[in-house]
Amino acid sequence: MKELLDTWSSIYANHGGLRTSVSFLHVGGLLIGGGCAVASDFAVLAATRAETVAAWAEFHVPGRTHRLVAVGLLALFVSGMLLFAADVDTFWHSRVFWLKMGLVVLLLANGVLLLVAERQLQLGHPRGFTRLRNTACASLALWLATTLAGAALPNIG
Repeated sequence: MKELLDTWSSIYANHGGLRTSVSFLHVGGLLIGGGCAVASDFAVLAATRAETVAAWAEFHVPGRTHRLVAVGLLALFVSGMLLFAADVDTFWHSRVFWLKMGLVVLLLANGVLLLVAERQLQLGHPRGFTRLRNTACASLALWLATTLAGAALPNIG
């Protein structure tokens, strides 16, 4: 495994086009996945103010964005693994990296809660709107915090 990591690290370090492509995949995944999630979160907050099933029935943004968020998360995961593998020693010992990974886990867990809240709302659960609003607020905070940790990573370590 060490040989494979060393080989990848060397290839990554010596090919600017590859570094650019992996970085673009990471930023592109953030743009697609995070951008769609944030737009959906703001739409959820606007739609849940009415707190009526009729208002929700006309609101289709979250359902349409789930696939794009998943594609963005997949791009982030793949590119993140490649970035990690290119410099394992640095990332392994970085508190900011592990903070970011913790935030990613919270973001994914919140995404599951968001899906559950949407389903509860579709089934007419009385607290569906509150749960959906809460998970949308948490999603916004977590996307921003994770992005901040990612921006801090190369600068603070």
